[in-house]
Parts: sequence; C-alpha cells; structure tokens
Amino acid sequence: MKTLKEQTDAKIEAGRQAKPDFMKGVDKVIEEAKAFLTGKDALQIGDKAPEFELPNPKKQKISLTTLLSQGPVVVTFYRGDWCPYCNLQLRALQSKLEEIRTLGATLVAISPQVPDGSMTESEISNMEFTVLSDQDAKVASLYGVSWEVPAFLMDHMKVDRGLDLDKINNGKGSILPIPATFVLNNEGIVTWSYVNVDYRTRAEPSDIIEALKAIS
Repeated sequence: MKTLKEQTDAKIEAGRQAKPDFMKGVDKVIEEAKAFLTGKDALQIGDKAPEFELPNPKKQKISLTTLLSQGPVVVTFYRGDWCPYCNLQLRALQSKLEEIRTLGATLVAISPQVPDGSMTESEISNMEFTVLSDQDAKVASLYGVSWEVPAFLMDHMKVDRGLDLDKINNGKGSILPIPATFVLNNEGIVTWSYVNVDYRTRAEPSDIIEALKAIS
C-alpha cells in the first residue's frame, strides 16, 4: 500500500497536470499563509491535553476523560469532509485502525463541521473511529492549532472551490484548524505530535503506530 505522502503527492501532481494555473494559485496561497502561520502555539511534547466534550454525528457528547479511561488517545484535527487531503488522511487512518485498537488506543477525528447535514452523510462520518464536531474550532484553539483564515484565502475557497464555509460550519467559517495530530498517553500527556501549516502534508499513520508502541 502507498504511504499517505505518496498518495497526497500523486493527488497534487494530478492537479498540476489537470489544472496547472489553479495549482500555482494554491501554491501561492499556501506560501502566503506560511508568512504568518507557524503552528508554534501548538501543544508540545509533555503538555497536558485540554479536556473537551464534543458531539458526534448523532449529537452524543463525547469527552476526552471518557476516551482516556479506555487507554491512549490519538487526536487528529482536520478541516472538513470538503478537504480532499483530509479524506486521504482519514482513509489512511481507517486502514490502520485495527493496529491502533490492538495497541489499546482510541482514534478521534475533530473538525469544525456541525453534527448534521453533510457531516452525517459524509464518508468520514461512516468510518469506524470517533468523529466529533468542534464548532468555531474552539477545542482546536485550546490545542494551539486554530487560525483565522485571511480574506485572500477565504476568497480562494469561495470563488475557486465553491465552498461556503460559514454555511458548512454553521458559524465562523473563517476559523479552521491547522491539520494536526497528537498522541496522548493514559494520563492525557502529549507524547508525540505532528503539526504542519501546509494542509497537504499530514502525519503518516505508520509514525502514529510507532508512537503508540512507544507508550505501550
């Protein structure tokens, strides 16, 4: 099976072949975002992860305390089911879910999408791990991985991609998480993390597995 990086690289290259001008625009947007977005405020190794209680697609509240009572927790923040790179990442994690569970861990994926409409109908909501809604990216902010998308990038999403994030997220569409993954031990301490402001680059599931093995 291809690594997640190989899959995302292939998607980027296919985009360059099909829509070269559009992809040049995407590259420019990401570089402009990097000028003021660093991810330096994200939780660090050894930090205690903030508690949260968020709804799943059935609007049932799930807390971090409950998840930790079952063992280590992998928390991954993603932008939404409208993001093709998020879908690639979560499919890759789904393929490793049995290994994650064998190591006694729970996987939870968090996005700003509200627990109704597209979220309940999406491919992501039908995956076998826990999917939670973090409206206005408030929990992402506690973890240091939220940011307010600048106007030029919001325009890109609305004009070039036809995305109305205010409607999708039923709130502040301009507040999104930096795609990030944290591995927490039983006490909720961050033992491993991956944060990258380039939303096309994500944590490899194999690296997450190794981080969980280090805990056990």
